[in-house]
Amino acid sequence: MVEFLNSINHWHWISLGLALLALELLGTVGYLLWLGISALLVGLILTWMPISWQLQWVSFGVFSLVTTWLWWRKQHKSDRHSDNERVLNQKEKQLIGQVIRLDHDVPAGKSRIKIADTTWSVYSESPLSSGLLVEITDIKGIVLFIEEKK
Repeated sequence: MVEFLNSINHWHWISLGLALLALELLGTVGYLLWLGISALLVGLILTWMPISWQLQWVSFGVFSLVTTWLWWRKQHKSDRHSDNERVLNQKEKQLIGQVIRLDHDVPAGKSRIKIADTTWSVYSESPLSSGLLVEITDIKGIVLFIEEKK
């Protein structure tokens, strides 16, 4: 086994990298992409610098972990950003900008109002009388911020 490991050269790593990238095309959703790139990196390093088979495998493992982690960070940041802008299936975000007529007086500060078939916590800077048109301007947690429609 050690003889086989000692005989691995840069072409083996490049072939492994290309094979992993080809398998990625079958739909592994990125799992083999970073392994393939890591194998290609080890092959490129081995082309110019002879390293032991132990260091080759350690390099492959480290490159795999680093490339996967870097991609995860980038993807996680992108997912959080798109979650903040998504309104599908998030009723409270769909309410922002809506104009409603108040059924009852709303004191300044925190209160509750009924919108469609749901009761919501609302916050108003000033007292609002019934019959006024108000606009939902923001939401923080489960509290809707309302103000008189101008």
